Amino acid sequence: MTPNDGSELTDLDLTLMRAALAEAEAAAENGEVPVGAVVARDGQILAAARNRVLETGDPTAHAEILALRAAADRIGNYRLTGCDLYATVEPCLMCAGAIVHARVRRLVYGPPEPKFGGVESKLALDELGLPHRLTVVSGVLADEGRELLQTFFRERR
Repeated sequence: MTPNDGSELTDLDLTLMRAALAEAEAAAENGEVPVGAVVARDGQILAAARNRVLETGDPTAHAEILALRAAADRIGNYRLTGCDLYATVEPCLMCAGAIVHARVRRLVYGPPEPKFGGVESKLALDELGLPHRLTVVSGVLADEGRELLQTFFRERR
């Protein structure tokens, strides 16, 4: 993993993150924790997903996992070489592992997740010495992602 300061961020990155945020909003409307994810290659969306844990009764039905599965199905290969994943919040440990295993080229996410974040908060992937390295860009539209999460949890307390 090669973290960077976001200086390589493009208008396309913002557009794709907004698509992920739309998925997160749909998750919230369905009573799910508002997390969304998009997998893109060459600027084209291969898959978009939202959290569906409650809907499916599946603890692995996180937005990132569902987007990875759909993208892999679409291209016919679990290795998503050359693909970028956009997540509205820092992926958890499970999702971070799947992202690495899928050989995602670049991960772009919003705010950190201090309780469960598996990329930089609770675990630093770049310190594990894994054979696959991906570029990570964090803090993209972080205020929007954070607000969705805070509003969701505030309304449930």
